[in-house]
Amino acid sequence: MPVITLPDGAQRSFDRAVTVAEVALSIGAGLARAALGGKVNGKLVDTSFSIEGDATVAIVTDRDPEALEIIRHSTAHLLAQAVKQLFPNAQVTIGPVIDDGFFYDFSCKTPFTTEDLARIEARMLELAKADQPVSRREMTRDAAVEYFKGIGEQYKAEIIGSIPSNEAISLYGQGDWVDLCRGPHVPSTGKLKAFKLMKVAGAYWRGDSRNEMLQRIYGTAWPDQKQLDAYLHRLEEAEKRDHRRIGRELDLFHMQEEAPGAVFWHPKGWRIFQRLISYMREKQDAAGFQEVNGPELMDRSLWVASGHWEQFGENMYTTQTPDERVYAIKPMNCPGHVQIFKQGIRSYRDLPIRYAEFGKVHRYEPSGALHGLMRVRAFTQDDAHIFIAPEQITAESVAVTRLILDIYRDFGFDDVRIKFSDRPPKRVGDDAVWDQAESALKQAADAAGIEYTLNPGEGAFYGPKLEFVLRDAIGRDWQCGTLQVDLNMPRRLGAHYIDEHSQKQTPVMLHRAIFGSLERFFGILLEHHAGKLPAWLSPVHAVAMSITDRQHEYLGNVADLLKKQGLLVDTDLRNEKVGFKIREHTLQRVPYLLVAGDKEVAANLLSVRSRSGKDLGTMSPQAFAERLRQELESRGRHTLED
Repeated sequence: MPVITLPDGAQRSFDRAVTVAEVALSIGAGLARAALGGKVNGKLVDTSFSIEGDATVAIVTDRDPEALEIIRHSTAHLLAQAVKQLFPNAQVTIGPVIDDGFFYDFSCKTPFTTEDLARIEARMLELAKADQPVSRREMTRDAAVEYFKGIGEQYKAEIIGSIPSNEAISLYGQGDWVDLCRGPHVPSTGKLKAFKLMKVAGAYWRGDSRNEMLQRIYGTAWPDQKQLDAYLHRLEEAEKRDHRRIGRELDLFHMQEEAPGAVFWHPKGWRIFQRLISYMREKQDAAGFQEVNGPELMDRSLWVASGHWEQFGENMYTTQTPDERVYAIKPMNCPGHVQIFKQGIRSYRDLPIRYAEFGKVHRYEPSGALHGLMRVRAFTQDDAHIFIAPEQITAESVAVTRLILDIYRDFGFDDVRIKFSDRPPKRVGDDAVWDQAESALKQAADAAGIEYTLNPGEGAFYGPKLEFVLRDAIGRDWQCGTLQVDLNMPRRLGAHYIDEHSQKQTPVMLHRAIFGSLERFFGILLEHHAGKLPAWLSPVHAVAMSITDRQHEYLGNVADLLKKQGLLVDTDLRNEKVGFKIREHTLQRVPYLLVAGDKEVAANLLSVRSRSGKDLGTMSPQAFAERLRQELESRGRHTLED
């Protein structure tokens, strides 16, 4: 007689084995109709799953986060079923869930076209409307191999053949379609209500270029049409906000094949980049950090000692000199900062010692992973390492966390999620050291009053970390900042200080990054603001435009006046209609547009408008300068439009 414990603590007893669907029905008919799956003792299962003994059970409906995985996995099967009906000679391979959707790979002699995708999607809608029941059965491995060979699915047979012979194979069927899968799946195809096929691409079988090129169809699926429409809208917005597109339009930077994963900064882009550094330098100075700079090329022995060579060597760029010494271009700044700390005798009275560096690092990323500024091989970190005594971990971590959140607010990121990442499978140091580091970081997070979610196994190889995830204007998440507690690397590199008892002690090292990669943060900013950077970050604050050539001298003098006050002002004195000039500079996302005709010149005024099109009236050049300076000093919290 299984006793089922529900999420609210209520219990229900049954006189026999019971399925998840039956548990749902015992609660209510509406819940039974809405059920997509269940969680039995924490494991995601089908509604047909049979519960033999006492268990904790939760019914999964489309309101639960776990529903997305079930829906998307099931929709991948729906896609494969539709393809096989329309293209009987196609062979199916794999169809996993991915971020925001799924894909399925097919072996097909003729590539799928855009028109084919429309036909396939239409057939999927027909199959969903048919509300075909989805069933699960098990086979032995050898029987499953023979089954798929018998229906001509050689790829499936090959996949199953690589599974251990003693492992049971589960198959899912709907209508005339059967596929290999671990599940779980929706109880019927009618539960799949909102999906769309996105694109088709090539993919090698098992990711090996020596194998056949397959046809990969990407799709997305959501619990309802409203969520699907919202996702498609986000994609449209993301396309408009693509930092690569904005970078071209605003002439900020470019990238080219001769320097893969590296950035060619143009004057306006470099001006913004340097402003990011100046801003961070100001904040770090106020927080007690000392700026340092370490070599970019260091002997292999240092990277071996730090642990990077073993854990990270395949991603490091190396060179060998004529005397056969092997050097590596630094992928990280931390070993260099430890070397600076080790120079001279350090006392406990000196701690904390906070080093910061805008260090250029290089890491090899596969060419297929490179993506504009978001994924590069050469980038600049706003890296910092804080050397402290163990009893200082909490206070210093709280201070760093508050600094990070304060900085993000200045850039318009008020929605910040924090994740706690603990020990990864591949790491240095023994478990006792990791226990100490993880406990200390959790205590610090609690003391800072921050809420966090667990991100198991995603810590750095030398210590646990807090990850700061920014949510942008269209709801996307970007992991940027980190705070890591490291009890391993200082010991490995021989760092120590003298405590109050004149004994040598190994310092704790906090690793801290806020932007993370300046290049990537630059790209995130462009997309978050759709290129309309706040005035304090913009490479040009204002453009002064003439209506006729009679205003040229006046506007030249105005520009000189504003520039002397530290403002970035350009003039546009071309023989073009003023409406054309306004449109052009609006597209260039210039924060303020200044126009002068004969009337404005006579009164020593400027007609001021914002890039949003708002007419801000007329004001003297000095009044405009004072109001703009206030905006720049407040970092955009008060604008001329307010």
